[in-house]
Amino acid sequence: MFSGIVEEMATVVAIDCHQENIDFTLKCSFVDELKIDQSISHNGVCLTVVDLKNETYTVTAMKETLNRSNLGLLKSGDKVNVERSMMLNGRLDGHIVQGHVDETATCIQMEDADGSTYFTFEYPLDRTMAQRGYFTVDKGSVTVNGVSLTVCDPTDNTFKVAIIPYTLENTNFCHIGIGSVVNIEFDILGKYISRLQHFES
Repeated sequence: MFSGIVEEMATVVAIDCHQENIDFTLKCSFVDELKIDQSISHNGVCLTVVDLKNETYTVTAMKETLNRSNLGLLKSGDKVNVERSMMLNGRLDGHIVQGHVDETATCIQMEDADGSTYFTFEYPLDRTMAQRGYFTVDKGSVTVNGVSLTVCDPTDNTFKVAIIPYTLENTNFCHIGIGSVVNIEFDILGKYISRLQHFES
C-alpha cells in the first residue's frame, strides 16, 4: 500500500531480459535501507526487491505488468518515481494507492497556469471498464506515474491534473511532454462503489 507521495527519482542502471520477465536494476539514496522482498512503487507499479548489490537494487516485472504499464519503455539512465510502502503509524498525505497500475495514458496537452502546469492525459475509451470503476471524476484522485493527484475537467477518456513547481522538479513529470506514456491507477473507491452497484442492480 502506498500514498502516492513520491520519495525521489531512482535511476535505471541496467535492464536484463529473462524470457518474458525483465529485471530492472536501479540506484537511489535509500538503497542501504532496503531488504530483499521489500515492496517499492516504480512509476506507480508495486515491485519486489529481489537483489541488492553494489549500491543498487533489482526488481522483476512480469509480462502482465509490462503489458499494463510503461515499464517496458524504460532505458538505462531513465528516471523512475519511487516510493516505499506506507508505514502504519504514518500520515496518509496522498490517497490510497495500491501500486496496481490499471493501464497507460498519453499526454496530449500541456498548459501554463501562472507558475504551475496543467497536463492533460488520454486513455483508451472502454465503457465496460468504466462501468467497473475505471474512470476519473472531477476533484477525485488519480495516480499518474505513482504521483497522487487531483483530477480536473474529466471526460469519458481524458483528465487534467495541475502540477506545482515542486512536483515538477522532484518527480519525473519534469521529463513528461506531449506524447509521453504514463502509468495510471484509478481510485480504488470508485472501483468498490461500481462493484457494489453491480450487486444491487
